Amino acid sequence: MVLKLYVPTAFVSGGATIAMVLAEKGIPYEPIFIDLDKKETKTPEFLAMHPFGEVPVIDDDGFILYESRAICRYLAEKYADRGPALLPTGLQAKAIFEQAASVESANFSPALLKVVRESLVKTRRGLPIDQALLDEALAGLAEKLDVYEVILGKQRFTAGDEFSVVDIFHLSYAPRLAIAAGIDIMTRPERPNVTRWWNELITRPTWVKCQAEGYKVATES
Repeated sequence: MVLKLYVPTAFVSGGATIAMVLAEKGIPYEPIFIDLDKKETKTPEFLAMHPFGEVPVIDDDGFILYESRAICRYLAEKYADRGPALLPTGLQAKAIFEQAASVESANFSPALLKVVRESLVKTRRGLPIDQALLDEALAGLAEKLDVYEVILGKQRFTAGDEFSVVDIFHLSYAPRLAIAAGIDIMTRPERPNVTRWWNELITRPTWVKCQAEGYKVATES
């Protein structure tokens, strides 16, 4: 039974990161599109899969799993023998990986989402942007990226010198800032290490293909 991925039609957020892992691993899957406006995540059938009524969710031959970071880890481990490793081996390497994953979820992601809400979300909803709030959010994200600059000055990727799912986690919303809002905070000249890392992520062939084809990529692998 082919893996089913429940996602909204927009190629963004957790669905995009899962699709990236699927593409890196060449895992075939069937995208099941959920209409959020019609509250399809709040039906009894969907709530049986995800009690909080959110996407993404996967159904892997009857095994149901939600939360994008958990799904990415699961897929990377289950298909460890396909494509790039994406997860480290060895006690210390795993510890550094979990450290980087915690940094992304506790530092980068909350700061990023403040920028996203005041730029991308308001623009999509036709609401006016509060420039003072946006500037404050951008300053908060810049503080986090200043620390990333130090970390990435010592290693190629966020969890060490190998590309991993932690790097993929950063692709949920951040690429949309430059594309849809003209915000170039990820590639500022004062942070050359962040810029080098970020450019390597967004020009990775699988990500370029994902951006062009969305949820079609791994289904054709």
